[in-house]
Amino acid sequence: MDKFTTLTGVAAPLNMVNVDTDMIIPKQFLKTIKRTGLKEGLFSELRWDVDGTPKDFVLDEAPYRDAKILIAGDNFGCGSSREHAPWALLDFGISCIIAPSFADIFYNNCFKNGILPIKLPQEQVDQLMEDAGKGANATMTVDLAAQEITRPDGGKIAFEIDAHRKHCLLNGLDDIGLTLQKAEKIDSFEAGRTTSQPWL
Repeated sequence: MDKFTTLTGVAAPLNMVNVDTDMIIPKQFLKTIKRTGLKEGLFSELRWDVDGTPKDFVLDEAPYRDAKILIAGDNFGCGSSREHAPWALLDFGISCIIAPSFADIFYNNCFKNGILPIKLPQEQVDQLMEDAGKGANATMTVDLAAQEITRPDGGKIAFEIDAHRKHCLLNGLDDIGLTLQKAEKIDSFEAGRTTSQPWL
């Protein structure tokens, strides 16, 4: 997993509440276990009609097609627990989502895949949503170490994050990476058990 330290990029506004995981990545795109290629299915029902005609969707407009940050509404990522949802967002290039609240499973899946989900009070999200509506001027910086968001006008907003999750993101550690940090102890335990209990 890539380290998340400081992110600077365009923020896209998605002013919708209760965006569920089927809206983020519809079920027909769940046939793969690869984490790449899913950006084509991201928000597909909001981006195209059934005949493939493009709709006016924010992530298909310049400069938001290069967005790295998504400003979203309340209860983002609700619905089913599909891990393809954060995979699709990350494959598109979005590695930070800011919203008043997230569904628990989606929130946890973000951290496990290198995405930083930030919870802020509605008033501050509204400010960032307004900032994100400025198009090419909607550039923000998210500094995880300092736990600060720098707005386009230079103003700063602080955010809270669990210390363990912060450590994992800063160091690019998913569950496997955390386990591998104990590799020597695991190897030592297995070698000792093989000697003391060879029948296992």
